[in-house]
Amino acid sequence: MILVLKENASKAQIDNLIAWLKGMGVETHLSKGTYQTILGLIGDTSGLDEDMLSSLDFVETVKRIREPFKNANRKFHPDDTVVEINGRKIGGGNFQVIAGPCSVESEEQITFIAGEVKKVGAGLLRGGAFKPRTSPYAFQGLGDDGIRLLMEARKATGLPIVTEIMDAGHIPMFEECVDVIQVGARNMQNFELLKELGKLNKPILLKRGLANTIQELLMSAEYIMAGGNHQVILCERGIRTFETYTRNTLDLSAIPVIKELSHLPVVIDPSHSTGHSRFVASMSLAAAAAGADGLIIEVHNDPQHALCDGPQSITPEAFAELMKDIRRILEVVGKKIELPED
Repeated sequence: MILVLKENASKAQIDNLIAWLKGMGVETHLSKGTYQTILGLIGDTSGLDEDMLSSLDFVETVKRIREPFKNANRKFHPDDTVVEINGRKIGGGNFQVIAGPCSVESEEQITFIAGEVKKVGAGLLRGGAFKPRTSPYAFQGLGDDGIRLLMEARKATGLPIVTEIMDAGHIPMFEECVDVIQVGARNMQNFELLKELGKLNKPILLKRGLANTIQELLMSAEYIMAGGNHQVILCERGIRTFETYTRNTLDLSAIPVIKELSHLPVVIDPSHSTGHSRFVASMSLAAAAAGADGLIIEVHNDPQHALCDGPQSITPEAFAELMKDIRRILEVVGKKIELPED
C-alpha cells in the first residue's frame, strides 16, 4: 500500500502517521520525489482501513500495490536511485562502464588492464578472484590472492573494484577489501547469502539468473533491500533460451521493463550474454540506446591465452574504440559519464 501525500502535508502530520502505523505493526518508507511525496507501507496492511486513511486531510490518494516487491518498486520510490561508488554515480542519468578481465591472473595483467581501461573512461575495474565454473576441473580463480591483486590495481589506478562473492563466509573480507560486491547469476537466488549482504553498507551488483524472470530478479533485490541495504544495481547478463549461436540471449527488453517496475539502476553485460567478442560492441551500443545505466565488459590484453572466457573478451584497443561510440550514444539519450578527478 502507498499513500500519496498532499503538498501541504506537514512534518508533524507525517511523523504522527508513521508512529501510528508502526504501532499497527507496519513499517514505512518515505520518498520525497520531484513532484510528490509518497509514504510506502511495508508489511501486513490487511488490517488498515483505507477509507480512514483516505479521509486524512493531508493524504491525496491511497493505493494498493499488487507486486510482491516493495522496496524495489518504483511506485514506492518514483525517482531513480543513484548508487555512488567512490565519487562515481550509477543511475539517475549517470552512466558507468565497468571493465576488466574475467579472471585475475597476475599482478602485471590486472594492473596493466586497469590502467588501459581507465585511460579511455572506465569508472570501475572488474576482475574475478573466485570463479564459479561449470567444470570442477576449470580454472577456479586465485581466491584470496586475487583479491589482493585487485587491491594492488586499485592502488595503482584509483579505480574501485568489482568482484564476485560465492560464499557468505567471505563477507568480512569483501566488506573490507571490495568496493562493489557482485552476486553472480548462479547465486541470484541464494537467499541466505542475499540476507547477509542486506546487512552491509556497500553496493551490490546483482546479476539475473540464467533462467529467471524479471520479477524473480526484483524479488532477489528485495531480499537485500529488506535487510536495510538499498545500494543495489541490477544486471542483465543474458538468459538461457533455445538459441545456441550465442552463449546466452541478451534480453534488452529487460531495460525498459525494469525501468518501469523499479527505480534501481540497470547494467548490461554484453560479454557473458553473447559469448563472442565480435558481438560485444553492437550489444553495448544497443544497451546504451535502450536506456541502460551502465555496462560491465570483459577486457583482456591477450584473449587467446586468457585463463577464463577469452572468446568473449575484447582487447584494450577495441575497448578504447567502443568507448568513443558509447559516448556518442550517451549524448543522444541524455546520459553522461562523470568521473572524479585524480
